[in-house]
Amino acid sequence: MIDRALTAWLSLALLFFVAVLPARADPPAIDPSLLGDIHTAQNSGITVRTSVPDAVQVQTIFGVPIIEKGIQPVWVEITNPGDKPLWYMPITTDETYFAPLEVAFRFHDPLAPEASLKHAETLQSLQMPLAIPAGGKASGFVFTHLETGLKFLTFGMLRGGDEIDFQFVVPVAGPPYAGERIDFSKMFTPDMLVDVDLPGLRKAIEALPCCTTNFDGDRNGDPLNLVIVGDGVDSLFPFISRGWRLTEPLDLHSAVDTAKSFLIGTDYATSPVSPLYAFGRPQDLALEKARNTINERNHMRLWLTPLRYQGHSVWLGQISRDIGVEFTSKSWYLTTHKIGPAVDFDRDYLLQDLLRAGAVEHFGYAKGVGASTPDHPKFNLTEDPYFTDGLRLVMMVGKGGDRIENVDALEWEPLPEPSR
Repeated sequence: MIDRALTAWLSLALLFFVAVLPARADPPAIDPSLLGDIHTAQNSGITVRTSVPDAVQVQTIFGVPIIEKGIQPVWVEITNPGDKPLWYMPITTDETYFAPLEVAFRFHDPLAPEASLKHAETLQSLQMPLAIPAGGKASGFVFTHLETGLKFLTFGMLRGGDEIDFQFVVPVAGPPYAGERIDFSKMFTPDMLVDVDLPGLRKAIEALPCCTTNFDGDRNGDPLNLVIVGDGVDSLFPFISRGWRLTEPLDLHSAVDTAKSFLIGTDYATSPVSPLYAFGRPQDLALEKARNTINERNHMRLWLTPLRYQGHSVWLGQISRDIGVEFTSKSWYLTTHKIGPAVDFDRDYLLQDLLRAGAVEHFGYAKGVGASTPDHPKFNLTEDPYFTDGLRLVMMVGKGGDRIENVDALEWEPLPEPSR
């Protein structure tokens, strides 16, 4: 009988052998009913179709429960009717996407090398090829990180020296994210919308509420120090490209997971944020950018306003940095995040982040909460002190690709000169 060490070595050798084999020219056919809802878009003569199968569909396609490993296969088909080949870049879909054989290794069984080889071959054959020939079509799977609720998908490809991007917002199975069930197109009736020009935009921004509040609206909380002008929910794509993620809703399940993550010191990339209020309602959307642990993250809340500038939506926001988690008796979920007191640091971090994404077309500063100092700070609802120059950052964002030197500054409120 072959011992376990030798069997494990043979299994790894078989996986390596598959890795050096060329991908199959004709991948196995997939039952279209297993792909779920297919979304289609066209641009520059190219057609892209995509879907995100659920856990049962994925297991039927691949023969193994990939979703259980935190990996989400995304199906994509690209039709290229042009006379030049296309080169698909899966890094645009997920910056740290998984290789097919990396996924296969999650299911390798040292005692069943033939089954391991079969899984590896299936995964390898069903991956999305990088090259789409002129006048041809290609389809397959990209192995991304698991997300539920809403999935923001970008498919970037090169044709000659040009980059062409397709973007989709796809509902997927699993626990919904905060704001997922909001129909933003119906939040305001046409008579409620307010179209403004640039001077009117500045005036309207400065008239927006200074701070978040509690449910009753009788106590002020964190400063509303951010305004984003962009194309509706599509405004979030640059954030997603920089590692921001929608948060889960605050419920019993996520509260328990938050407490466990706090006690164990692990990451929780979609940990919920507590509800804060503006315009009499909790945040419409919440995003966070995880750092090392749940104690350390940047988080942002957004509220859609009725303002429209050149046909674009205007979002009012609050951004701060968590520096710790504390147990508290002031809320039913028993935990609260402690924010860093220098809230301008986090506001300006976001500007740098979006500049790196090439998504900022114009930016500037408008009057907001008003200045406070470390000696005379303001306080949020959990009595964390904060100090600020009192301004709110205004960013007009696009889909990306703008070089920093081409970004125009709105000459509104100057940042205060640093003290000596």
